[in-house]
Amino acid sequence: MSRARDVVDVVARALAARPNGVQATEYERRNQTVVELTMAPGELGRVIGRQGRTASAIRSLASAAGELEGLRVAVDFLDE
Repeated sequence: MSRARDVVDVVARALAARPNGVQATEYERRNQTVVELTMAPGELGRVIGRQGRTASAIRSLASAAGELEGLRVAVDFLDE
C-alpha cells in the first residue's frame, strides 16, 4: 500500500457524501502504479469536480506522494 493510494483514499472520502462507498485499489502497469478509485453510484461527479479540476488536483497530489517513494502514479476514476 503506497502513500499515493492513501492520499487518494483520504481525499475521496472527505469529498464523498457516502464515504463508505469509496474504495481505492492499486496495481502495477508498465512500470507505473495505477490507483483505481471506485465510488458509490452517483458520487463520482463530486470527486471529478467542475471541468475536472478536482480530479486533476487529486492526480497531482497522488503523483507528488508517489514521488516520495520513487513511483510514477496514475489515477483512474471508476463508477460502479
